[in-house]
Amino acid sequence: MRSWQLCVGHTWDGRPLAEGERVCLALRFRAGELRVDVDAPFHDDAPPPQPAGSCPGLFEFEVVELFLLGEAQRYLEVELGPHGHYLVLQLRGTRRVEASGLPLDYAVRRRGARWTGRARLPAAYLPPGLRACNAYAIHGPPERRRYRAAYPVPGPEPDFHRLEFFRPLGG
Repeated sequence: MRSWQLCVGHTWDGRPLAEGERVCLALRFRAGELRVDVDAPFHDDAPPPQPAGSCPGLFEFEVVELFLLGEAQRYLEVELGPHGHYLVLQLRGTRRVEASGLPLDYAVRRRGARWTGRARLPAAYLPPGLRACNAYAIHGPPERRRYRAAYPVPGPEPDFHRLEFFRPLGG
Protein backbone atom coordinates (compact mmCIF):
# COMPACT_ATOMS: atom_id res chain seq x y z
CA MET A 1 0.00 0.00 0.00
CA ARG A 2 1.32 3.44 -0.94
CA SER A 3 0.22 6.48 1.03
CA TRP A 4 0.85 10.22 1.02
CA GLN A 5 -0.16 13.20 3.15
CA LEU A 6 -0.90 16.68 1.83
CA CYS A 7 -1.51 19.80 3.89
CA VAL A 8 -3.22 22.85 2.44
CA GLY A 9 -1.38 25.22 4.73
CA HIS A 10 -0.89 28.43 2.71
CA THR A 11 -2.86 31.05 0.91
CA TRP A 12 -2.72 30.53 -2.86
CA ASP A 13 0.23 32.93 -3.06
CA GLY A 14 2.24 31.49 -0.16
CA ARG A 15 1.31 33.09 3.17
CA PRO A 16 1.03 30.51 6.01
CA LEU A 17 -2.40 29.69 7.43
CA ALA A 18 -3.32 29.41 11.11
CA GLU A 19 -3.38 25.82 12.35
CA GLY A 20 -7.21 25.68 12.50
CA GLU A 21 -7.53 26.82 8.88
CA ARG A 22 -5.40 24.02 7.45
CA VAL A 23 -6.83 21.20 5.36
CA CYS A 24 -5.31 17.72 5.59
CA LEU A 25 -5.60 15.12 2.86
CA ALA A 26 -4.51 11.50 3.27
CA LEU A 27 -4.09 9.50 0.06
CA ARG A 28 -3.94 5.70 0.20
CA PHE A 29 -3.56 3.54 -2.87
CA ARG A 30 -4.45 -0.15 -2.60
CA ALA A 31 -6.63 -2.85 -4.09
CA GLY A 32 -7.25 -1.00 -7.34
CA GLU A 33 -8.41 2.26 -5.85
CA LEU A 34 -7.16 5.52 -4.40
CA ARG A 35 -8.83 6.48 -1.14
CA VAL A 36 -8.79 10.18 -0.33
CA ASP A 37 -9.60 11.32 3.21
CA VAL A 38 -10.18 15.02 3.82
CA ASP A 39 -10.20 16.87 7.16
CA ALA A 40 -11.09 20.55 6.67
CA PRO A 41 -12.52 23.57 8.45
CA PHE A 42 -16.26 24.02 7.80
CA HIS A 43 -17.04 27.61 6.79
CA ASP A 44 -20.80 27.04 6.45
CA ASP A 45 -21.02 28.50 2.95
CA ALA A 46 -24.33 27.92 1.19
CA PRO A 47 -24.42 24.51 -0.53
CA PRO A 48 -24.95 24.08 -4.28
CA PRO A 49 -28.67 24.26 -5.18
CA GLN A 50 -28.91 20.59 -6.15
CA PRO A 51 -28.87 17.25 -4.35
CA ALA A 52 -25.55 15.81 -3.18
CA GLY A 53 -23.59 13.99 -5.88
CA SER A 54 -21.74 15.04 -9.02
CA CYS A 55 -21.94 18.81 -9.35
CA PRO A 56 -20.59 20.89 -12.25
CA GLY A 57 -19.29 24.27 -11.08
CA LEU A 58 -18.53 23.02 -7.57
CA PHE A 59 -15.45 25.28 -7.47
CA GLU A 60 -17.89 28.19 -7.04
CA PHE A 61 -18.85 26.81 -3.59
CA GLU A 62 -16.93 25.70 -0.49
CA VAL A 63 -14.65 22.94 -1.77
CA VAL A 64 -11.37 21.06 -1.41
CA GLU A 65 -9.64 20.19 -4.69
CA LEU A 66 -7.02 17.54 -5.37
CA PHE A 67 -5.04 17.53 -8.62
CA LEU A 68 -3.02 14.45 -9.61
CA LEU A 69 -0.56 14.77 -12.51
CA GLY A 70 0.80 11.99 -14.69
CA GLU A 71 2.69 11.74 -17.98
CA ALA A 72 2.03 13.90 -21.05
CA GLN A 73 0.23 16.58 -19.03
CA ARG A 74 -2.61 14.22 -18.18
CA TYR A 75 -4.17 14.99 -14.82
CA LEU A 76 -7.15 14.26 -12.62
CA GLU A 77 -9.07 16.97 -10.77
CA VAL A 78 -11.17 15.83 -7.83
CA GLU A 79 -13.41 18.41 -6.14
CA LEU A 80 -14.97 17.49 -2.78
CA GLY A 81 -17.50 19.59 -0.88
CA PRO A 82 -18.73 19.53 2.73
CA HIS A 83 -22.37 18.97 1.69
CA GLY A 84 -21.79 15.72 -0.22
CA HIS A 85 -21.17 17.24 -3.65
CA TYR A 86 -18.21 16.29 -5.81
CA LEU A 87 -16.82 16.62 -9.32
CA VAL A 88 -14.24 14.42 -11.03
CA LEU A 89 -12.52 15.59 -14.24
CA GLN A 90 -9.87 13.93 -16.39
CA LEU A 91 -7.76 16.44 -18.32
CA ARG A 92 -4.99 16.35 -20.91
CA GLY A 93 -3.15 19.64 -21.12
CA THR A 94 -4.04 22.69 -19.11
CA ARG A 95 -7.83 22.95 -18.69
CA ARG A 96 -8.57 20.57 -21.59
CA VAL A 97 -11.25 18.29 -20.17
CA GLU A 98 -11.42 14.78 -21.64
CA ALA A 99 -14.01 13.36 -19.21
CA SER A 100 -16.29 15.11 -16.73
CA GLY A 101 -18.83 14.05 -14.15
CA LEU A 102 -17.25 10.67 -13.44
CA PRO A 103 -19.11 8.79 -10.68
CA LEU A 104 -17.53 8.63 -7.25
CA ASP A 105 -18.07 6.80 -3.97
CA TYR A 106 -18.07 9.79 -1.59
CA ALA A 107 -19.27 10.25 1.99
CA VAL A 108 -19.03 13.35 4.16
CA ARG A 109 -19.55 14.19 7.82
CA ARG A 110 -19.77 17.63 9.43
CA ARG A 111 -18.97 18.16 13.10
CA GLY A 112 -19.05 21.70 14.43
CA ALA A 113 -16.28 23.77 12.89
CA ARG A 114 -14.80 20.91 10.77
CA TRP A 115 -15.85 18.39 8.16
CA THR A 116 -14.40 15.15 6.91
CA GLY A 117 -14.89 13.38 3.63
CA ARG A 118 -13.85 10.05 2.16
CA ALA A 119 -13.70 9.45 -1.58
CA ARG A 120 -12.83 6.20 -3.33
CA LEU A 121 -11.46 6.64 -6.84
CA PRO A 122 -11.00 3.67 -9.16
CA ALA A 123 -7.40 3.30 -10.30
CA ALA A 124 -8.67 3.63 -13.90
CA TYR A 125 -9.41 7.33 -13.21
CA LEU A 126 -5.75 8.09 -12.43
CA PRO A 127 -3.45 9.46 -15.12
CA PRO A 128 -0.77 7.06 -16.38
CA GLY A 129 2.61 7.61 -14.74
CA LEU A 130 1.14 9.38 -11.68
CA ARG A 131 3.97 11.52 -10.33
CA ALA A 132 2.91 14.89 -8.87
CA CYS A 133 0.06 16.67 -7.14
CA ASN A 134 -1.31 19.81 -5.60
CA ALA A 135 -4.34 20.48 -3.41
CA TYR A 136 -6.45 23.54 -2.78
CA ALA A 137 -9.30 24.77 -0.62
CA ILE A 138 -11.77 27.50 -1.59
CA HIS A 139 -14.52 29.17 0.42
CA GLY A 140 -16.34 32.42 1.04
CA PRO A 141 -18.75 34.63 -0.87
CA PRO A 142 -17.63 35.96 -4.28
CA GLU A 143 -16.59 39.36 -2.94
CA ARG A 144 -14.44 37.79 -0.19
CA ARG A 145 -13.42 34.49 -1.78
CA ARG A 146 -10.46 32.77 -0.10
CA TYR A 147 -8.08 30.49 -1.98
CA ARG A 148 -5.63 28.19 -0.20
CA ALA A 149 -2.95 25.82 -1.55
CA ALA A 150 -0.71 22.97 -0.46
CA TYR A 151 1.95 24.27 -2.87
CA PRO A 152 1.51 27.99 -3.63
CA VAL A 153 0.89 29.21 -7.17
CA PRO A 154 2.32 32.75 -7.27
CA GLY A 155 1.06 35.27 -9.77
CA PRO A 156 -1.48 38.07 -10.07
CA GLU A 157 -4.45 35.77 -9.25
CA PRO A 158 -5.10 32.18 -8.18
CA ASP A 159 -4.79 29.68 -11.03
CA PHE A 160 -4.81 26.07 -9.87
CA HIS A 161 -4.14 24.58 -13.29
CA ARG A 162 -0.51 25.74 -13.34
CA LEU A 163 1.06 22.31 -13.55
CA GLU A 164 4.60 23.66 -13.05
CA PHE A 165 3.75 24.27 -9.36
CA PHE A 166 2.71 20.68 -8.66
CA ARG A 167 5.22 18.73 -6.57
CA PRO A 168 6.24 15.06 -6.59
CA LEU A 169 3.96 12.79 -4.58
CA GLY A 170 5.43 12.38 -1.14
CA GLY A 171 7.73 15.36 -1.73
